[in-house]
Amino acid sequence: MQTIRKRYFPALAEYVRSGSDVSLFQATEIGKLINGVHPEEIIEIHEETIKLLAANMESEEALKLYNRSFVFLTELMVAYRFRVQPGDSTEFGMMKELLYNSNRSTEHVKNKYENVLQHMDSGIAIFDNEGILSFVNLQMAKLMEVPRKTLLGCDILGIVTHPQLKSSTKKMIVQLYKEIVRRRLRYYEMQDASGRHLLITVTYGDQLDGDYLVSIKDVSEYKQIEQTAYQNDKLAMLGKIAAAIAHEIRNPLTSIRGFIQLLGPHLLQLGKEEYARIILAEIDRANEIIHEFLNSSKPTAPMKQCVPIVSLMKEVILLSESEALMKGCLMNFEAYEERLEVSIDVKQVKQVMLNILRNALDAISDRGVDQQERQGRIDLIVHKENKSAVITIKDNGKGMDRNTMNRLFDPFFTTKADGTGLGLSVSYRIIRNHGGFIKLNSEIGEGTEFNIYLPSLP
Repeated sequence: MQTIRKRYFPALAEYVRSGSDVSLFQATEIGKLINGVHPEEIIEIHEETIKLLAANMESEEALKLYNRSFVFLTELMVAYRFRVQPGDSTEFGMMKELLYNSNRSTEHVKNKYENVLQHMDSGIAIFDNEGILSFVNLQMAKLMEVPRKTLLGCDILGIVTHPQLKSSTKKMIVQLYKEIVRRRLRYYEMQDASGRHLLITVTYGDQLDGDYLVSIKDVSEYKQIEQTAYQNDKLAMLGKIAAAIAHEIRNPLTSIRGFIQLLGPHLLQLGKEEYARIILAEIDRANEIIHEFLNSSKPTAPMKQCVPIVSLMKEVILLSESEALMKGCLMNFEAYEERLEVSIDVKQVKQVMLNILRNALDAISDRGVDQQERQGRIDLIVHKENKSAVITIKDNGKGMDRNTMNRLFDPFFTTKADGTGLGLSVSYRIIRNHGGFIKLNSEIGEGTEFNIYLPSLP
């Protein structure tokens, strides 16, 4: 009986999916195994299987499922009758009557639970104790981007070899199997190929009568909120540090600079004037870092004025054009909204544009040898999106991996040997103070795109 139960669900699920004679042949094989089994026991197994399958289908599909499952059961019983009782149709008639009577209870169970499960914001999948997938809700099918009914009755191997499943999804399933099932973790967090943050929860068989429940929830929005809060905490801490030490450092540096200038003539007599030049340059560099540090921790309140965004961008391009030409980089400007105006602190927003443009030029200069053949290019685009003016700065530089992107606006994080890691954190705070935000997209070897959103004037 247990052998029949194990084979019945995947066999019927396969027949419902394909409807082929080959899958129907499995019904005949199961019928040959039946020996001394009461008809009610067969109907019980059939009812259990129908309930599992119907829970994964719409009402119209569930009706078709019922009709097709009867064909499957008929084929099974034909094999059983001719092997055991060739001339007696009593038990077959009894099974047919029981099956029709069970249809009403099957529909009742389906309607009771389907709405709850199907409208959850988490993807739900249930595997039985043999590792066969017995239930998939709409959200899980949406995450996997395949119809639910094509997955039923499959084990893990059947799922990862599914012809309609994307290769990235298959890799994710294999990773989950290694990390969760083998190590028996209950919770696991990961990012998929599209950058979504997914939280996976597993409830193991000892809590579900042998079944395994897998829940997948897209927590990207929560992660964004968490990251914003974390960023604000870091900037607040940076402000406290800056307020405590910046003033105390600048005063000694000013004194040291003055004494070095006084010692200049003596060093010149000794032929060591180069020492004075180096010391002064390093003091100026230290002062510059402190200045950036103070700005990143506490940017001044923006002194806003209404300006045409196009004229501001042309001015920024004019300031950066010579450096771009020296590095052999082409700058291309497009404006889809010539009269678009914003209320901004011109000096601060110009600083943001120049920071991002310099980073773009550095990214183009740092490209690998195989990428140097194509000319460096920076596209600057101005357009309107809903109630925001959007400034796009896109380069074809070396690009960034996802880990670098996640940390790019952190204070003191830099990928440059001589960088301070403060430029983009300053830019982030400035745009936030203007009521806007920055979106970032990058791919290694392809380039980086910054989209700066600022509230536009009506």
